[in-house]
Amino acid sequence: MAAASLRTLLTRSIDYAGMFPPCSVELEPALKNQAEYVRSPDSWMLSTFVLPVGQFSDATQFVSQFDKHHQLRISALGAKTENAADFLAQLENATETIRSFQKEHLDLVSIVQLEMFAPADVDLAKLNEAATLLAGLKLQTFWETPAESAEQTIALLARAKQPAFGYKLRTGGVTVDAFPNSVQIARALLASTKHHIPIKFTAGLHHPVRQFRDEVKTEMHGFLNVLGAGVLSAEHHWDEAQTIEMLEDQRPTSFEFHDTVFAWRDWEVTIDRIKARRKFATSFGSCSFDEPREDLRGLNFLL
Repeated sequence: MAAASLRTLLTRSIDYAGMFPPCSVELEPALKNQAEYVRSPDSWMLSTFVLPVGQFSDATQFVSQFDKHHQLRISALGAKTENAADFLAQLENATETIRSFQKEHLDLVSIVQLEMFAPADVDLAKLNEAATLLAGLKLQTFWETPAESAEQTIALLARAKQPAFGYKLRTGGVTVDAFPNSVQIARALLASTKHHIPIKFTAGLHHPVRQFRDEVKTEMHGFLNVLGAGVLSAEHHWDEAQTIEMLEDQRPTSFEFHDTVFAWRDWEVTIDRIKARRKFATSFGSCSFDEPREDLRGLNFLL
């Protein structure tokens, strides 16, 4: 069981990315895990299965583990490229693969997201070409760039005026240099709010509350800090300093979940407003679906 406000904050918040470091599970056991997760009591927290487009054909033999009531919801991961020309070529390949795979597994699979790295030379014209390639596909698409260019990219996405375009921010990894600082995350969140651009996160958010971790020799950002700051900063029109303060809070007691409100320190947001703000602070990719839940139970946030 979970308080209604926690459930609202974390509904469909975790994109299971079990095939990626540090877990690095093979495709077959990762899909077996997903099939178990979609049938678990905690399935409300589960969003999509992150599947590289290049492995769609390999996944075909394992799709039968799902059914129309427990579909394989996919976030397709496009290939990383170094320039705009290759980016558009790989995007065209991805859209063709997605259309074919969805048609082949209509009742068992729902492809709802596309995630792809956008090289530095992708400009407004290239985004418009991307929108043409994606036409007809009902995908929320998230374009990733390095954290230092987040604000610039989010502003560019706003100029594209494509409601299905969002921004993807990498929030960690297996080495210290993979973790953006709190200033960078705060600026990305505030830019997302300013321009009404959805933002999702990937990597490094295994734990609910920010904490130092020996395995990476740095502080790992907490998913309650990040999603909570996304919701509260937008609702209360926070500045950068206030947003950073929440992102860097390492005290679980600062977070309270009730049946009507979510509170961080003296700041509150009601359930209906959490729902509205979560349309823009959407989800985070994690190679583990178990670790976030275990930590929430350890904090008595999830029973």
